[in-house]
Amino acid sequence: MMNDSLPMVATTDQPGLPVIEVSHVSTRFGRAVVHNDVSLTVVRGEVFAIAGGNGSGKSTLLREIVGLLTPTAGLIRLFGTDSRELEESDGRPLHRRFGVMFQGGALFSSMTLAENVAVPLREHTHLSPGIIRDIVALKIALVGLPQDSAVKYPSELSGGMRRRAALARAIVMDPELLFLDEPTAGLDPMIADGFDELLLHLKRLLGFTVVMVTHDLDTLWRLADRVAVLGNGRVLGMGTMEDLTHSNDPVVREYFHGPRGRAARLQYAGTVLHQE
Repeated sequence: MMNDSLPMVATTDQPGLPVIEVSHVSTRFGRAVVHNDVSLTVVRGEVFAIAGGNGSGKSTLLREIVGLLTPTAGLIRLFGTDSRELEESDGRPLHRRFGVMFQGGALFSSMTLAENVAVPLREHTHLSPGIIRDIVALKIALVGLPQDSAVKYPSELSGGMRRRAALARAIVMDPELLFLDEPTAGLDPMIADGFDELLLHLKRLLGFTVVMVTHDLDTLWRLADRVAVLGNGRVLGMGTMEDLTHSNDPVVREYFHGPRGRAARLQYAGTVLHQE
């Protein structure tokens, strides 16, 4: 049983219900139209990616789903609950059911790695300092960081280590749903590959649903069960990566059939063939 003093443990909602429902969402900032009638659903257990070019509204949509922004029109449901309730004082139980890794990691520069990871536990639970310390140590180990990194500040960590630290913070409450905003952007390809493998391992181990925003085609091929491609304010295509390579939409075709798209697909095919 979950109570105010314990971290959230993943639960099972009614089978068949989507974890996220985005229904006819429109977003405008002044005269700028970011989304125009966007709808999609995310089902429990999948890795769902939101892709698209720069300025397509990927990160804006993620922020709307987690309640940091309110769309101009439309409805977003998270675990069957209107996401606007996240702004209310009684939205705290809903906050405890998901974790967010923001673009670049967004670690607090004045806190050590361990203090950063502990933030959600201190904010949402009444656990003792000793228990928080043990949970934080476990999560640091789970993301493959050495324990002596716990006392280091973000400026003392490499880019890859900062992403892993941010991931540890995002999973410290054992969320049912994990949001990732450009998790591998700017990383060396080998480090990005390692991060992708870590995500797959943690998903198998902890059983959460993943929603990620990314433009990394290698990551999309490697991780995503389904992808929604945004462009021109709407969903241009949605399905598996293989489905989307056969799309008739010119923007989607350009996205997946350009030089980077072809290279990522060939690399994925080679990896699958090697595993077989």
